[in-house]
Amino acid sequence: MFTIDIEAKKNKLMPTSLDYMGISYKNVKGNVTFPSPSFWLLEKHLFFLAANSTKKTFELKYVMRPDYLSYDEYNTVILAPLLMYINGVFCIEEFNLNEVIIPKLSYISEILVDKFPELSPDELEVVNW
Repeated sequence: MFTIDIEAKKNKLMPTSLDYMGISYKNVKGNVTFPSPSFWLLEKHLFFLAANSTKKTFELKYVMRPDYLSYDEYNTVILAPLLMYINGVFCIEEFNLNEVIIPKLSYISEILVDKFPELSPDELEVVNW
């Protein structure tokens, strides 16, 4: 049976999740990820994502439901915050637009390379708590 718990556990492991884009450090006990997403990654690549996006007419079924739009476009709900951010919507009640900007998934994946470079564990920042 498919439950919210199963979906939440699956989504938290996906690298495209904004929660997974949080800043992480390595300490002596392992990696520690801070719970808030790191919006600097999106801000840094905002114009890149906007340039590699499509504009679509906003449908009424998506009013206050960026998760529905995310699911219909990417087959996952975890990119709803990204859709809100790229469209300049910072409150779910304001997710009622004339046109919506939808970044292509291949370009979203490309910016994640910037967040997850190929580094050996010795090159990660270390916090000794």
